[in-house]
Order: sequence, then C-alpha cells, then structure tokens
Amino acid sequence: MQAYSGAAIMGAATVQQLNLFTKSSSSSSTFLPKLSIAKDRFPCQVRFNTAKICKAASSSIEGSLVTGRPPSSVSVPIPEMGENGRGLIDRNLSEADPEVRSIIDSEKNRQFNSLELIASENFTSRAVMEAVGSCLTNKYSEGLPGKRYYGGNEYIDELETLCQQRALAAFHLDGKKWGVNVQPLSGSPANFEVYTALLNPHDRIMGLDLPHGGHLSHGFMTPKRRVSGTSIYFESMPYRLDESTGLIDYDMLEKTATLFRPKLIIVGASAYPRDFDYPRMRKIADSVGAFLMMDMAHISGLVAASVLADPFEYCDVVTTTTHKSLRGPRGGMIFFKKDPVLGVDMESAINNAVFPGLQGGPHNHTIGGLAVCLKHAQSPEFKAYQFQVVSNCRALARRLTELGYELVSGGSDNHLVLVDLRKAGLDGARVEKILDLASITLNKNSVPGDKSALVPGGIRIGAPAMTTRGFTEKEFVETANLIHEGIQLTLKAKKSVQGSKLQDFLKAVESAEFPLKDSVAALRKRVEALTTQFPIPGL
Repeated sequence: MQAYSGAAIMGAATVQQLNLFTKSSSSSSTFLPKLSIAKDRFPCQVRFNTAKICKAASSSIEGSLVTGRPPSSVSVPIPEMGENGRGLIDRNLSEADPEVRSIIDSEKNRQFNSLELIASENFTSRAVMEAVGSCLTNKYSEGLPGKRYYGGNEYIDELETLCQQRALAAFHLDGKKWGVNVQPLSGSPANFEVYTALLNPHDRIMGLDLPHGGHLSHGFMTPKRRVSGTSIYFESMPYRLDESTGLIDYDMLEKTATLFRPKLIIVGASAYPRDFDYPRMRKIADSVGAFLMMDMAHISGLVAASVLADPFEYCDVVTTTTHKSLRGPRGGMIFFKKDPVLGVDMESAINNAVFPGLQGGPHNHTIGGLAVCLKHAQSPEFKAYQFQVVSNCRALARRLTELGYELVSGGSDNHLVLVDLRKAGLDGARVEKILDLASITLNKNSVPGDKSALVPGGIRIGAPAMTTRGFTEKEFVETANLIHEGIQLTLKAKKSVQGSKLQDFLKAVESAEFPLKDSVAALRKRVEALTTQFPIPGL
C-alpha cells in the first residue's frame, strides 16, 4: 500500500513549502524558522515586528487573520479601533492577553513534541481553523435555514444549507431518503437529542457497556450510581463482549433484548477495535420493535471513506462527532431517515429536539469549519488517508503482539488498539503517567473484566493523529517499540515505589528523587527526535 504523506494534508502553505524550518542544535531536536521568532514560541509564530514589516502591512494581516476584517491592500493603513476616541481598541491576542497567549504557545509546543496517540483526537486543517476563527462566531441564528428567529441570516442560511448538502454527499446518502442536522454541539449532546426525540422518560435503551468499550452517553451506570445522564432519565441495560474472544456477544444481546424489550438499541463504541455486525443488530432491533441507532463518532471518517461497513444501510438514525477520524472542528451531526419509523416523523422530532428542545443558537463558526471538513472528506486524498490510518493501526497491533502484549479481540479492524496490561502486572493509569512524562500521549482504558474505572487494566492507542502528521507503518512499528520501553520503565517504577496506591505511585514519579528520572528523560528525548520530524497542519 502506498504510504500516505502527512505533507499532502497541509495544503499550499506547508512548513516544507514555506521553507522556514531548519534543524536546531538543541537537544530536543525542535525546528526553528530562519526568520526571527519570539523566545519559547512555537516555530510557526513569526514576529512580524521583528521581521520589519511596515505598520500598514501588519495592520492588514492582523485585520484579516485576527479580527476578521476584510483583507486590504498593504499600502492603505487600517485605522486602529480606538483612534480619535472611537470604539474599542482591537488588539491582537499577544497584546491583549499575554497570559493566554503563553498558554496557547505552550500547548502548541506540547502538541508538536508529543507522540499523540489518543484515539479520539486528531489534527484538523488550517482551512478548518480559519473558518472556526472567523466572523461567523458573531452571528446568532436560532432555528433552521429559512426559519430563523433573528434577521440578517441570509449568509448563515447559505452556509448551513451547504454544510447539510456536503454531509449527505460525504456519506453517500440520497437527500430524498435522509436528512441531517449539523447544529449539535458535540457527540454526547447529539445522542441525548436523539433520545429526547424518540423516547419518553424511563423508556428502555441498550448500549455497549462502558468497561467493554462503550460510551458514557449510551447509558452507563453502576450498582451504586447512575453515572450518565442517559441512565438518569432512561432505563438502560448494557450488552457486553464475549470475554473469551473480545468480540460483541450478539447471541447474549439477542437474548437480553428479548427479555428487556428496549425501545432503542445503540450501536457504537469508544474503545472497540472491530467493526459491527449491522445486519444482526437490525434483525435484533426488529424482533423487539426497537429503533436502531448508530453512534459512529470514532469511525465516521472511516465510514465516509468506505473503509468500514456502512451503518446507514441498516440504522434509523446515525450520530457522530466531527473532530475525530473525520478531522473537522469540535461539533456533532445527526442523520435521520426522512420516512417515519415506528410511527415517528424523524425529521420533525430530531430537529425540534435540537432546537428548541436542548440547544439555543447554533455555533455558526463550527458549522463553517464542518462544511470545509466535509468537502475534504469527499476527496481522493481523504480516502487515502483513512486507508493509511487502518494500515498503520494494524502495523502497530502486529508489533505489540510480537512484543508479547495481549490485545482485546486479538487485533484491530479500525483506528485503535486496546492493550490488556493485567497479565504484565500493571494497570493503565500507571503506564499512562510514565508515558506522559516521556511525551507519549495516550489514555488508560477499561478492559473486559475490570473492577475499577479509575485504575483500569488497559491502555487505548489510536492512529489518526500521527497519521495526519505523516506517520506510516514504519513509524508505528517504532511507536510500539517506544511504548514497550515506557511500559518496562513503569514496571521498574512500580517496584521502586513504597505503597500500593495509585497516589503513592504518582507522587513518587513526580518527585525530584525519582530514581528512573534520567531513563524517562532519555526516552522522552528519543520520542521527540521522532515526532519533531513531522509537521502539524495549521499550526
């Protein structure tokens, strides 16, 4: 398979094309531009004043990129607001709030240096960031296109309609059969809006159990506490994995559904490395008279690229976030059948649940960024990227298996792997901490059979973000090796710590006397030597 290049994502204004970067002599192997930059800033942040750009040009640049003013010729100065006592002074962020600017710069450096492996994270494009940071954030537009509660929405209507059209096209849907609402603020609100539309309080739902890879918003609860708001307002019964295989136990799901008789069955997960058997789920839902909903938040990019099976062929409603494998802004979408399902007008019910049911004015800047993202999702480049995500993840899984680790389900069909650390005598919380100190960012995660969500037995590792930066199979094999070294350091650290509690461990490894401090620092140096060879889009 041809390796996907992260540079291809960057568009015209890539770091390589600008040719601003040169290898630093510092030990952290960061990159520094040849132009003057502020101390401790992320390399892309060139100081225009030190580059001796004229005031008029600087005002034009800051006016278009920071304040949202229309671009102007560099020969015509734009008066600063506040001159002659008129209006407010419109300063850039560095001048208006150096403290926040400094925090943002630190986060940029962290992202650049880190091996980003959280499965629910990605790096969005410069184009999406420009739309999200635009004047669209200023407009209020409660309602739907053509049915607003405020005036001045002619261009917002045009934008939201375009976003809807692109959403349907990105997922290969017929607009006569499917509709979409692009206003949900994120995935969990989108899910609750579906519940509000289709269910009455205390109706019954079934979703994959959280310790078995499900999501909080699918109804998670414990014997002592209804953790999710979903489980407070509705009665939830989880289905689970077959712990001997790590795969969803569809037979037990069918038996439980026959007894429990849910009104809604939810497909989807946040830590399940395999695809779903949609025909089987459809059959089970039909047998008990239930709606079938798919939450494809994690895999929506893979679905759009036809890398994984199509949930729209079998489900009544499909929800998603937009910032994971889809590489968009932080938002959500709800797709629904236009024909009535079980006597419910899906379009009317879902749109009313979004507004006025649970939300007010939509975030138009997010919808703008989403429209940009959905255009890219229809490109050959995007499809190649999604295939590379899966190929990279499989390379990671193979190498971890070779190193002796046990993977839930034995491998992966999608963008993530779930590693069970219990046989190694470790837990995900301790491993997460040591890896974090070494600039390897992933998350602790429950695995089937876990007793504690705070000290779970596994770690979840995702491929989308580093694939965006240009990693191929080769780099993901090296990533597995680096993770392995971090896990071995965690074993040594656990033995050196007095006290068995997690807090004892965390306190010990953060202390100045931690005996493995130099070993962790050496691992961090090697990690950053790898990551800083690959640029980040948009930053």
